[in-house]
Amino acid sequence: MANLRQTPLTCSGHTRPVVHLDFSAVTECGYFLISACKDGKPMLRQGDTGDWIGTFEGHKGAVWGVALNAQATRAVSGAADFTGKVWDAITGEEMHSFQHNHIVKSVNFSKDNNLLITGSNEKLVRIFDLNKPESNPTVFSGHTSGVRHALFFRNDTHLVSCADDKTLRVWDRISGKEVQKLDFPSIPNSLEVSRDGTVLTVTHSNNVTFLDSGSLNKIREFPLPTTVNSASLHPDKSIFVAGGDDFKMYKFDYTTGTEIESFKGHFGPVHCVRFSPDGELYASGSEDGTLRLWQTTVGKTYGLWKCVDGPQLNNEPLSSPKEVPAS
Repeated sequence: MANLRQTPLTCSGHTRPVVHLDFSAVTECGYFLISACKDGKPMLRQGDTGDWIGTFEGHKGAVWGVALNAQATRAVSGAADFTGKVWDAITGEEMHSFQHNHIVKSVNFSKDNNLLITGSNEKLVRIFDLNKPESNPTVFSGHTSGVRHALFFRNDTHLVSCADDKTLRVWDRISGKEVQKLDFPSIPNSLEVSRDGTVLTVTHSNNVTFLDSGSLNKIREFPLPTTVNSASLHPDKSIFVAGGDDFKMYKFDYTTGTEIESFKGHFGPVHCVRFSPDGELYASGSEDGTLRLWQTTVGKTYGLWKCVDGPQLNNEPLSSPKEVPAS
């Protein structure tokens, strides 16, 4: 398998830069992928093939953040039209729209699907009760610049957020109080909680930093040769992938920081990367307007990658996702 090269599946359809993405958990119908794009039209796809399922129509500005619930029955998006919208991921219908006073950069569901968290350029983190959508949200204030990412944390008992004020903060969800704060030398570009909840992955400048989710102590930190916009830790914590301004995708050993491979696949800076819930592939979104799916183990038959032994083959997929219009 050593002579096989990485052959990504390219998912077209968006017309502007793809800036964020999220996977569901594995369901009885497989798993799913949602993408946020500056074209204002988040898209839902089959996660292992990239096949387009549908487009959520309704935003009037660039979409900056998206999320799927674990069951892939609900989607949420945050946009430059100052709204966070919750969607029925089965029908594509808009269920709720929550007004903000500035651009909504980050959105996410609680594990029980009852709560929605948003982070915005108002410097605030909010929690909305989806069972009482008309009620006022709970507001968490303390950041001094726009919030980039906000997630439920520690089995939904806490929240974690990072912002342009170069800080990462942890909040007690019930009391609303900030309980931990970590300063970075530069703005944190991305934030991920590992599948088992034990590790935070943060990118800032050209570094990928891994933090213990309880103490926020640094576990390890590795530099890359470019500004890193996003990184993702494999579910088994053996490797991590990262992408940044040099158009390249990188794969590293999580324990040693040794580079396993790097390759240029996009035609613009990579804005977001995430592993699938089963760890078999990872997705990337770029300034070039495409999503790409990459094999974790090159040469393995999976999804649309139909691989057979033989030196003449380069792991080319037998078919590729259909190109679809943006709407």
